[in-house]
Amino acid sequence: MKNNQRSREPLRGGPEKKVTYTKMTEKKMTKKKTESAIAHRHREARKGAKVAETLKECKDIDCNIHGKLKTHGRIFEGTVTKKFKKRIVIELERTVYVRKYERYTKSRTKLHARLPICLEASVNIGDLVQIQECRPLSKIIHFVFIKSISHEHRETLNKEDKSGEEKK
Repeated sequence: MKNNQRSREPLRGGPEKKVTYTKMTEKKMTKKKTESAIAHRHREARKGAKVAETLKECKDIDCNIHGKLKTHGRIFEGTVTKKFKKRIVIELERTVYVRKYERYTKSRTKLHARLPICLEASVNIGDLVQIQECRPLSKIIHFVFIKSISHEHRETLNKEDKSGEEKK
């Protein structure tokens, strides 16, 4: 019998069978864990966000693609109104029913979302983006950037600004 194997007799009565158990070394266990973590990251990357060559160098812990930040809960779509180093501000417009007047009103909500370092270049002010809820990262940040839906929204805003300048 090999050194890393041992035999056990069955505890209860019955036919006597020798069962062999193999001990798994700690190195093999850690190797399997890292392989599954890498596979999980690849699944998350395929899920929605654009993967570029620069993404491989991301060492951000609060990145939902490469880090350990888990997303859950609600998903919102809105336009980027402000952009900071690791954060974006998104404005959502929704309709709210006012029972007294039996009418709908528009209301705006601003949400702050974490912008991973590896995706900072892909987001600009005026983009239509998608964010998802995560654990509280700071006092005001409870969402994380998932993907950019379209740059068309930003382009139409730029065209409107240019046409307004030409009229003046």
